[in-house]
Amino acid sequence: MNLKEDIQLDVAEVGEKILGRWAEIRRHTRSVIEDKELFTPAGASMEKHREWALKSLRTLVKENATQYGFPVELGGQRNPGGSLSSFEELILGDASLQIKFGVQWGLFGSAILNLGTDYHHKTFLPGVTRLDTPGCFAMTETGHGSDVASIGTTATYDPATQEFVVNTPDRHSYKDYIGNAALHGEAAVVFAQLYTEGENQGVHAFYVPLRKRGKLLPGVGAEDDGLKGGLNGIDNGRLYFNQVRIPRANLLNRYADVEPDGTYTSSIENKGRRFFTQLGALVQGRVSLTGAVTNAQKLALDIAVRYSLARKQFHGSDGEETTLLDYGRHQRRLIPLIARTYAQIFTHQEMLNQYHAVFTGENDTDESRSDLETVSAAAKALSSWYSLNTVQECREACGGQGFMAEHRLTGLRADLDVYVTFEGDNNVMLQLVAKRLLGDYAKAFKSPDFGTLAQYVAGQFGEATINRGGLRGLAQNIVDFGSTARSVGYVKDEEHQHQLLTDRVHTMVANIANKLKAAGSDKAKQAELFNRHQNDLIKAAKAHAELIMWEAFTSALKTIKDADSLKILTWLRDLYGFTLLEDNLDWYLINGRLSAARAEAITEYIDTRLLPRLKPHAESLVDAFELSPGLVRTTLAQDEAARQASRKNLVRN
Repeated sequence: MNLKEDIQLDVAEVGEKILGRWAEIRRHTRSVIEDKELFTPAGASMEKHREWALKSLRTLVKENATQYGFPVELGGQRNPGGSLSSFEELILGDASLQIKFGVQWGLFGSAILNLGTDYHHKTFLPGVTRLDTPGCFAMTETGHGSDVASIGTTATYDPATQEFVVNTPDRHSYKDYIGNAALHGEAAVVFAQLYTEGENQGVHAFYVPLRKRGKLLPGVGAEDDGLKGGLNGIDNGRLYFNQVRIPRANLLNRYADVEPDGTYTSSIENKGRRFFTQLGALVQGRVSLTGAVTNAQKLALDIAVRYSLARKQFHGSDGEETTLLDYGRHQRRLIPLIARTYAQIFTHQEMLNQYHAVFTGENDTDESRSDLETVSAAAKALSSWYSLNTVQECREACGGQGFMAEHRLTGLRADLDVYVTFEGDNNVMLQLVAKRLLGDYAKAFKSPDFGTLAQYVAGQFGEATINRGGLRGLAQNIVDFGSTARSVGYVKDEEHQHQLLTDRVHTMVANIANKLKAAGSDKAKQAELFNRHQNDLIKAAKAHAELIMWEAFTSALKTIKDADSLKILTWLRDLYGFTLLEDNLDWYLINGRLSAARAEAITEYIDTRLLPRLKPHAESLVDAFELSPGLVRTTLAQDEAARQASRKNLVRN
């Protein structure tokens, strides 16, 4: 069945939407990657790959692809969104190069910029921006991982010399997995517990020199993490400190300071809020990783979709071999991944705009920062998981050819593996999201007036009665009897997709809140209940992230001017929404939100309507990613098409 309907995607318009606000910066970085051949050196040893990555980083500096986020006086543009956009594109060349870029300017440099003051900017940032001072971001410790508040490294103030003494008390407290630590790093932003006047003031950031002309400074120790599962162009290592003294001025003191006599002062009185404010200044890691893995998905889908349109396998009824993408199962494998990738693209664009507004001061409030932290944690978790799933499915969809290193998919998959634990394990990220959802829920009903409370109780009672009694399901079965089109009709429109996705989040959060309420003010009971329902919390946060992505895709549709493109992208959005419903049919059935007939109709609608409609546009949808052959760097599809043509000519002759 051909449901193309003689419409076609406006690749130029959609491509521009996908590139987004900082399209020109993205294009410039892509041109540098291609022109300077900044691609993973094939077959290079770990040592050679590391040398290549540092050299390539210097190339990016020369080509003005690194400076966007820094002050104008340092050759930058004070353009945070542009800086992250450049970083995100580098995964198209080499993931090690991208992360080394991120360590130098996204973590080390940004920590100095966002946590330091004018002195630090003038003293340290020129060397950072020019790459005269390769640096490290020394937060994670062997024994503490995502639990930054509990790190063991200390920085104790000595008023007699007006110095901080940085010390690693045990092996548990080694700074670990630190990029640039093994070889190239000459300085680090070190996170440590600040002690002054005998009191621990919590975690703060310090600028600590590590090496001079490649030689470790006295008291500084380093070990090489060695060969890893991926990203072997980065010299990850461990750092430790034995009574290393640094000047008082090396405390990055935007939010807190220590006077010469040891007196501690801070513009943020609450210790917990001070800690999260300092970490919040570094939220760009989550934002940029979300964009990076989405770019990796674009690359994988470009390779797999084009191959599926060239490769033929098994003879059909007409005696001709069938193109892979004509098979329903192959459509099921790839086209929903295209839909999900588009959802991620538009979600990331909204988040990147929000990030830019916060870090330029256009909209820098406690609320906007809190929203950004929550959304970026949710998006980073789902997107990094999605990327592994997408690249692996694309690899398998290319058969044995996809396993060849020259076609990039296996290397991409290996490099992306660790992205799921960058910036914190994804399960920890989703717990942060869930806590925010519970907090918002608690605020909404902390002291409602009588009318609000009565309305809420009535609403809950009505929902509970209908769902537990199966009345909603019964009504759906009666209305839907005998008609798949009618069954799906109630959920295929935008309003009802939104309602179903939203209802799931709200109900899950309300249920968890009610279960946790039993603890009252008993702290031990609270901890026990929270741990017992931890899995439910993560599921609720994941549902929330999925809703955010659906909403972002829907908002993006409103900006599409070309009528054909709008129709195709609406089908694609519907496919994303329907696959979310299908993936969670157990919840919708158990909770009485969908009847069995509608649940079955959802799968049938995907298979018989949406996939056949979208299949003719699969190539155009990946064309809109605007990845040139010189960026994709594989001739897999072209070679297959040439082989097929050669075979046909041989048969004819």
